[in-house]
Amino acid sequence: MPDVFVSKEKTKSSKPKSIITKPKGPERHNLPGHTHNPLAAFCYYPDYVKFVSEDPEEKVVLLLRRHPITNVKWILPAFLMVLAPSFFPVILPYDLLPAGFRIIFPLVWYLITSAFILEEFLSWFFHVNIVTDERIVEVDFFNLVSREITDANIDQIQDVTPRVVGAVRTFFNFGDVVIQTAAAVPLINFEAVPNPDKVARILRESRIEEEQEKLEGRVR
Repeated sequence: MPDVFVSKEKTKSSKPKSIITKPKGPERHNLPGHTHNPLAAFCYYPDYVKFVSEDPEEKVVLLLRRHPITNVKWILPAFLMVLAPSFFPVILPYDLLPAGFRIIFPLVWYLITSAFILEEFLSWFFHVNIVTDERIVEVDFFNLVSREITDANIDQIQDVTPRVVGAVRTFFNFGDVVIQTAAAVPLINFEAVPNPDKVARILRESRIEEEQEKLEGRVR
């Protein structure tokens, strides 16, 4: 005799479970870092991030830049360069120079200063390390006409080593993440990134999940 009454619990359990091949949000690792700030150095599941050679179904898990404290090495000289024209009358013999030169020289100086600041900022902003659900990507940005992109599949990762050396890096919690791979480039280095231990943990878990997908035949 067929069942007339079927409980909701039984009906739900009879449905096939959906297979989630990749994590859907930051709650899986319980890590802060999901942010909409375009200048963030640690972005976990960032929104609207695209890069060269990205596959249509590829999902960006991590976007990393060098820790903001590393910018101090060029921000301080830039600050001094901005203040330098105020001391030109003391350092240079302004009284012996033509009036036009007194105006042009500071303008040229500020133009050089602006170019220096722009180049250093772009070097920091576009020098990124990307972890997707399929691979790791290192973008070395040298200048506006020169860049180098290195990548390796997640399943090619052999070892992940976080390195935090020095009092400054320990205090601000940033360091290098050295990744040994079986790809054409055997060593990929994420330099001076925030939370290196968390980055290493995400990489290890991504590798384990990729291996599990291969065993279950769920690789795209």
